[in-house]
Amino acid sequence: MLEGIPSRTAWRVARRRAAHQILDQPAIFTDPIALRIVGETAASFLNDERERTTTARGLRAFMAVRSRIAEDALAAAVSGGVAQYVVLGAGLDTFAYRNPFGDRLRVFEVDAAATQQWKREQLEARAIAVPAALTFVPVDFTRETTFDALAAAGFDATEPAFVSWLGVTMYLDEPIVRGMLTSIAALAPGSGVVFDYSLSPSMLGLLQRRVLEEFSRRVAAAGEPWITSFEPPALRVVLGEAGFSRIEDLSPDDINGRYFSGRADGLRVGSLAHVMCAFK
Repeated sequence: MLEGIPSRTAWRVARRRAAHQILDQPAIFTDPIALRIVGETAASFLNDERERTTTARGLRAFMAVRSRIAEDALAAAVSGGVAQYVVLGAGLDTFAYRNPFGDRLRVFEVDAAATQQWKREQLEARAIAVPAALTFVPVDFTRETTFDALAAAGFDATEPAFVSWLGVTMYLDEPIVRGMLTSIAALAPGSGVVFDYSLSPSMLGLLQRRVLEEFSRRVAAAGEPWITSFEPPALRVVLGEAGFSRIEDLSPDDINGRYFSGRADGLRVGSLAHVMCAFK
């Protein structure tokens, strides 16, 4: 991300989550605030032919379902007593503004200062109230220690927490990703994380690599290049060594079988990324 400039990909992700509410029925992930926060109408998506291409539909499906997976895991964590939720790289994520757990769950949104300021401007412009249970935590992932910033903002490292880290790992250097996973694994027992990651190009077929190259070119042009990918077996070793005891790696086939089976519209995720769930 360009320093001092709000994330451009954050807006694109939010727009696809909003498009999912209109174009894909039934929705895999229901977000009644998605349209409001991007400031568009249902008609704008119905008339946008770009959102109807195969690539766009696959991306939209993945961005919706990864949020579904994270929030389903969060609900299970809260039922087990977790009362802190950390959204790393929050962008225009809307969970805090439709939080079904109310004051039982304190939410910390972590992102670059410029992106958070832009988000707060969008919230104010759309008359979306900032709840008392939400704390904004501005952090530069490449220069600051995230959990030190969280502690200064009131996060209690002695209590378990659930962390979502969606659409971020591919933009960071691998040592930073490993360091963050180690920090999450060091949280109190009962903590967990859901994150997505890009598959190593060596594991992709020719057509898949071409799709990845095109997508990488587009995000690089926006100043936010993809720089890190993983092979699933190696990443599971990293998580185990960090201290996670329960690990579930959801491949595209796993996700399609669990969430998209039997759909009349044929909506499916593409094959470039996995969603990882890891718990202590």
